[in-house]
Amino acid sequence: MTGVERTGTDRARLGGTDLGGTGIGGTADWAEAAVREHAAEAEGPSREEQVLERIDRARRRKARVKEEHITMAHGSGGKATQTLVEAVFLDSFRNPLLEPLEDGAVLEVGTARLAFTTDSYVVSPLFFPGGDIGDLAVNGTVNDLSVCGARPLYLSAGFVLEEGFPVEDLRRITASMAAAAAAAGVLIVTGDTKVVQRGKADGCYVNTAGVGLMDRRFDLGVSRARPGDAILVSGPIGEHGVTIMLARGELDIEADLTSDTAPLNGLTAALLDACAGEGDGAGAGEGAGEGTGEDGGGGAVRCLRDATRGGVATILNEIARASGVAVVVDEEAVPVRPAVRGACELLGIDPLYVACEGRMVVVVDGAAADTALAALRGHPLGEGAALVGHVKDDPAGLVLLKTAFGGTRIVDLLVGDPLPRIC
Repeated sequence: MTGVERTGTDRARLGGTDLGGTGIGGTADWAEAAVREHAAEAEGPSREEQVLERIDRARRRKARVKEEHITMAHGSGGKATQTLVEAVFLDSFRNPLLEPLEDGAVLEVGTARLAFTTDSYVVSPLFFPGGDIGDLAVNGTVNDLSVCGARPLYLSAGFVLEEGFPVEDLRRITASMAAAAAAAGVLIVTGDTKVVQRGKADGCYVNTAGVGLMDRRFDLGVSRARPGDAILVSGPIGEHGVTIMLARGELDIEADLTSDTAPLNGLTAALLDACAGEGDGAGAGEGAGEGTGEDGGGGAVRCLRDATRGGVATILNEIARASGVAVVVDEEAVPVRPAVRGACELLGIDPLYVACEGRMVVVVDGAAADTALAALRGHPLGEGAALVGHVKDDPAGLVLLKTAFGGTRIVDLLVGDPLPRIC
């Protein structure tokens, strides 16, 4: 029963039989009725339980795009993106390989298992402190394969160029891509180029696809988290998104920041190797031997996701929703550099929602948390890794943040993104 319904009921009583014709003496009847109603409410669901139930009902509704035209919010990685993906793309292309909606698909080809992914990059500006659209495209695709548990091998590169785009800028981008591919140990083996009329694009868009080999016999995924698991992040968050925002020069804010764009394949391999014999492995594979290290699996590791659009908060919501668990995060444990925190505070942005391009969220068996954390911190890209929370069983599907002030709040998906065109 909602507050509006209760108000309507109270009004009916004031004008109806509870007080009708009783004059002042009717006050006693009204008071007794109020006490009875209060007692009934006390026996029923609490206000908090009612709110959680409404959230759960809303999430169970079939996704439906209400807008008639695509908006910038549909590309943000938040609720609008999720709705678009589920209501349009998944609805049109539905199949068992697509339905998990992971960062890549795991394919069986003969006796081999491959991971396959694709991504498009429309970042503005094209060149920013710490990187550019070229190494961003390579690293992003390498990372999507890596968090599937694959060893990245081959990439494609497609370019959409605007008429009038400087050839020297294109050379800078391709040189950056070549260097990033060499650093990640992958080859760019095929590609495509299209040129559109001046004003029909924003200089240069890049699409990359990648193929990787699944050396380990196990499965990772957002649906595999379970109560008792630990949540880790591989380093300070939000650096890429804030760097891009400041590089646009639209704000009178100066900070010594660079993008965190980097390939994560070395870091994920170190983590999976270290955790191969840790934990009970439950939920990490389909069979008793899978996920326990017998076949070189990832053991206690349940899920890996790189926190790009929508940031860490979006990834945590995907995990909570897909696994039917609660994710509880300690705000003070989340690593955020002072410059990022300061910029976010000035703009009223929560760092949890700001994109990274070289950080990942890790879900691991709670018994193996120390091993996983040591493995991350032993790699140059994971020196700032931290254990930020745990998986609980209730309230299922929600992310809760224990704030620095001692309270708790729900961390939901954003509808849009305060920082568009960041990747």
